[in-house]
Amino acid sequence: MTVVTGFLGSDKTTLIRELLSRPEVADTAVVVNEFGEVGIDDALLRASSDATVLLGNGCLCCTVRTDLQESLRTLFADRARGAVPSFRRVIIETSGLADPGPVLQTFASDRALGQEFHLQSLVTVVDALAGAGNLARMPEARHQAALADRVVLTKPDLADNAAVENLTAQLHEITAAPIATAINGAVDAAFLLDEPPDLPARDLSHDHAHAHSDGIDSFVLEFPAPLPWPVFEQAMAVLTALRGPDLLRVKGLVAVEGCRGPVVVHAVQHVAHRPVELEDWPDAARRSRLVFITRNLAREPVEQLFAAVAAVARSDAP
Repeated sequence: MTVVTGFLGSDKTTLIRELLSRPEVADTAVVVNEFGEVGIDDALLRASSDATVLLGNGCLCCTVRTDLQESLRTLFADRARGAVPSFRRVIIETSGLADPGPVLQTFASDRALGQEFHLQSLVTVVDALAGAGNLARMPEARHQAALADRVVLTKPDLADNAAVENLTAQLHEITAAPIATAINGAVDAAFLLDEPPDLPARDLSHDHAHAHSDGIDSFVLEFPAPLPWPVFEQAMAVLTALRGPDLLRVKGLVAVEGCRGPVVVHAVQHVAHRPVELEDWPDAARRSRLVFITRNLAREPVEQLFAAVAAVARSDAP
């Protein structure tokens, strides 16, 4: 069992998708937990793993801990009766707002799970662009780093060398775990999956007064008809310009006029990743769905902004 954690937008899914493409990581099941109403990571990962389980809303450390146990039991039982392909390894991707401590506690306290699953390592993914700010402002990010067996520093090619060095030094003050860098998710599989020779000391204490219960919200916007790309682009530009620091994460599949498959979009605060067009939809729902995780920014004004930009675009059409 490998647990992959990290704050919102740290590229956990990219890391896992790249890892699942390696032949040495065959026979792997994936359990995904998302803090949102609609599972986006599950849809993107499903093509990569034959046994993917999507846990529901909320934080893995609190509201779905029992579901995690039940999902793992179900996976093991389904494998035993041949209902899912055989697997030798399970990767758990936690929500970006999750405290991973109770996941580790689960395997320590549940004897039945402890007999079937062996926790090899907790991998914490840290964004080289936003990591320093997250560690300074978000207790979840600090706890994720403090509990790590391995730390993967992502997007180092997008940050300057001084920022990467400062963040690395900051991480070394929090954790004794070794640190590797990954560009587009590429990192040595052995670094992630091999048994750590030395486990850093872990503090499994858990404070349920989560920061994400104060001002942090998650909502989904869905659009029944394909969007003109300029409408999406301009609405996001306005949001980023006015409320960039409060856009903790925007991720989704956009049905764009003229495109056969969906366009995968992903933004973290002021930084938007290059959109990627998929060849086809990963599921039967062929309409735009955007997951927003925000601070002090509700659904209604965002929804109204997209509607206003779309109305302006229609009124300007010939």
